Amino acid sequence: MRQYFSWRMAVALSGATAILINPAAAQKKYDPGASDSEIKIGNIMPYSGPVSAYGEIGKVEAAYFKKINAEGGVNGRKINFVSYDDAFSPPKAVEQARKLVEGDGVLLIFQSLGTASNTAIQRYMNARKVPQLFVATGATKWNDPQHFPWTMGWQPNYQSEARIYAQYLMKNHPQGKVGILYQNDDAGKDYAKGLKDGLNGRMRVVAEIPYEVMDPTVDSQIISLKASGADVLFEHATPKFAAQAIKKVAELHWNPIHLLGSVSASVGTVLKPAGFDNSKGILSTAYLKDPTDPTWKDDPALKEWSAFMDKYYPDGDKTSSFTVYGYLAAKTLVAVLKQSGDNLTRNNVMAQAASLKNLELDMLLPGIKINTGPNDFAPIKQMQMERFNGERFELFGPLITGEVGG
Repeated sequence: MRQYFSWRMAVALSGATAILINPAAAQKKYDPGASDSEIKIGNIMPYSGPVSAYGEIGKVEAAYFKKINAEGGVNGRKINFVSYDDAFSPPKAVEQARKLVEGDGVLLIFQSLGTASNTAIQRYMNARKVPQLFVATGATKWNDPQHFPWTMGWQPNYQSEARIYAQYLMKNHPQGKVGILYQNDDAGKDYAKGLKDGLNGRMRVVAEIPYEVMDPTVDSQIISLKASGADVLFEHATPKFAAQAIKKVAELHWNPIHLLGSVSASVGTVLKPAGFDNSKGILSTAYLKDPTDPTWKDDPALKEWSAFMDKYYPDGDKTSSFTVYGYLAAKTLVAVLKQSGDNLTRNNVMAQAASLKNLELDMLLPGIKINTGPNDFAPIKQMQMERFNGERFELFGPLITGEVGG
């Protein structure tokens, strides 16, 4: 009997061993854009045009992938980062997406920037079943896995951010009269909707004025908002227009409670051109560490980021939050690719992106972790209020979520 059981155990063990060493069991799986030596990643950025300041994001991402390649790549594979300019033009974004997918054969498109541009390519990407991963826009629509399972956001969504501002206003300025400046697209409308939903009629919105991305200035809009009697200004604007608005508010000697959307809360790119004196007192939200904030001067993460910038992107702006943003987004993609192992199919990369659990990235604010799931395509959900003191932003209050469902 003992011999019988020994024989059965030996057979079982030999079978298990055979499974473990069977090449088919560890077979590598690839879709276009992946191989034993390379992972080809596509990207679309506005390196020219009205929001070219955001081009800094694509440049720092390219630099980070260069660093990863110098350190041996991801699971032994080098990242080939192919980035094209769309000048913030949706038709051009469609052209570049087709070029990347059908011409260059990328595995996925990562961090394509802009709500309008991503909207223009979303149906194409989902029809082709190519990941449109960690898009560089906070529109709420990117968290819709039921209808668009190949599109995922990264940063906190605009409606959630605006609800945080609403919470702040109702607590601290409940009698205020609110004026809203917003870009006339899905992003701006998302911000305006989030603020109004958050206020829920408990504060009066006296004016909502849009601007077009091709407008030369927003001076006339700011004049109209002041004339409305608003003593609270909520501003969603891309960097050039945000700086213009801040300058015009100061020129008019208007002193509203001034809330600035996080997409333009950059000391180097927006507040410095607008003038630090003009920007003093501006409120915004943050989810990443501001490189100009001395709070982090001895922080190992900031030192690591600074050393990376010095070595791989020495011409980059170390006062701009955009360079931190791109660095963190690239780190998130690398985490997903590492997690994907040797199964570099588009389906598996998307599945891994949708199964991030408590991912901590060193340049996110303490306590913020990245979490996703099959029904949760919103990786970052928390933010913290901040106020510009004339030299830098100062964080205050707790981490807050104004979370909105997909």
